[in-house]
Amino acid sequence: MNKIKTILKDHYALDHITVSPEQGGWSALAFKVINHKHSYFLKVYEKSRVSTLKWTALIDHYVPIMAWLLDNTGLKGKIPVPLLTINGDYKCEDVDGIYLLYEYINGETIGENKLTEKQVGELSEILAELHLYGEDVPLDTDAVKEDFYVPFLQQLRSTLCKEHNFIPDDVWELINSHNDQINGLIDILEKLSVRLKNSYVRMALCHTDLHNWNLMQSAQQLILIDWEGLKLAPVEADLMFLVDKPYYDKFLNIYRKFHDSFEINPDALQFYQVRRKLEDIWEFIEQLSLDNQNAQERVLTKNYLIKELKDISER
Repeated sequence: MNKIKTILKDHYALDHITVSPEQGGWSALAFKVINHKHSYFLKVYEKSRVSTLKWTALIDHYVPIMAWLLDNTGLKGKIPVPLLTINGDYKCEDVDGIYLLYEYINGETIGENKLTEKQVGELSEILAELHLYGEDVPLDTDAVKEDFYVPFLQQLRSTLCKEHNFIPDDVWELINSHNDQINGLIDILEKLSVRLKNSYVRMALCHTDLHNWNLMQSAQQLILIDWEGLKLAPVEADLMFLVDKPYYDKFLNIYRKFHDSFEINPDALQFYQVRRKLEDIWEFIEQLSLDNQNAQERVLTKNYLIKELKDISER
């Protein structure tokens, strides 16, 4: 913890603090930081993880957009924005990690719990408000704009042909038995990518990682957290997480109060559903092959991969 205390002192002028671990997410470690005045939440992206570059490359592009949303829309109090360092940056880093500091949210992650009717309504209002804003926001959005390019597909296809010798034998055995299904999804995704690139699709600001572990209930308000995937994209990038939920009709009724003519674009919906499935499979393969995981972490990641592979087999 001494290294973290030094980081916080040097970059945020926080002294006389206590630091304790919190339950982190998939992308980062988490810590609660307390001094005599405030409580803070610190996210630490470890540079040793193969996924860290993916989650941190666009921090300086997406956080200014979040700050604008916080100050200029109805999302105030519903989204967290990193605090600035003493040098006016949204992040700091050292040789081991990249650090983002937030005000601490007193609340509980929804996690395994089901959304209540009130929470469904609040989620609908958050997304409906977010999706009002697109290329007209007065900021540079080029870095976060969807281009329907899927960079990992060639690596995944090469892996299926066993062109990479970094894949451990136990991982190869798992994916080899699902080659046909994975290649079939790759073909579908490549065709959808071309089709969407050559058609007009309205773009809006999207979270792109909507699930209950990224929702927190504070005393008064549902809060949508973990915005590393913020994108200017078709709204199906968000709605693909909701279309199969039992509350989707209720969600849509509220959503259409803000977007009265909205209809799902089937191509965009399928594109994001398939891409997410393949993206998760590729990330688990990379972690099992390249990350320095302990035995327990490796078992957990392997089980995630097995679950995703089983899911595509049952489609």
